[in-house]
Amino acid sequence: MEKKHDTAAEFAEAKGICRNIFEKKLKDYGTSWRIMRPSSLTDQIYIKARRVRSLEEKGLENASVDEGIEPEFIGIVNYCVIALIQLHLGPGETLSIEKALELYDKQLNEATKLMTDKNHDYDEAWRFMRVSSFTDIILQKLLRTKEIEDHNGKTLISEGIDANYMDMINYALFAIIKLRG
Repeated sequence: MEKKHDTAAEFAEAKGICRNIFEKKLKDYGTSWRIMRPSSLTDQIYIKARRVRSLEEKGLENASVDEGIEPEFIGIVNYCVIALIQLHLGPGETLSIEKALELYDKQLNEATKLMTDKNHDYDEAWRFMRVSSFTDIILQKLLRTKEIEDHNGKTLISEGIDANYMDMINYALFAIIKLRG
């Protein structure tokens, strides 16, 4: 018999893990990330996704740094949320921890509402995907985002940068759920 999943609860748990890390790092570093341009954040996300792919290809037992894959997906979620905040506010002055958390929650909830809507239409197809496919899709979305950034955010027919960040958040959350499952 197939296991019944509570997608909303699993997503809430994965989001909670990411938010907890974000909040702790806020307390350590403040909102020093406010100085970053979205394109720099795209590069940070790319570094995280490339490390995941490298670990998937080489095997965790061959990793030089013993941190695993899940922390990288958490980092992808959090950097994407930061990038969405930066897209809306632009680089600027630091924010209070309370304001940063408010903006974090707003962006993460908007992204996961998109997932909920799509997941209904796609009938939870992500559950049958491999984590390595999520990695590849995130890398593809990063390359798309870099192209759009190189064209000053202009597209002819495609979704914009924000949609790509939102999709990356959701694929990374799928990966976290599957890794924990």
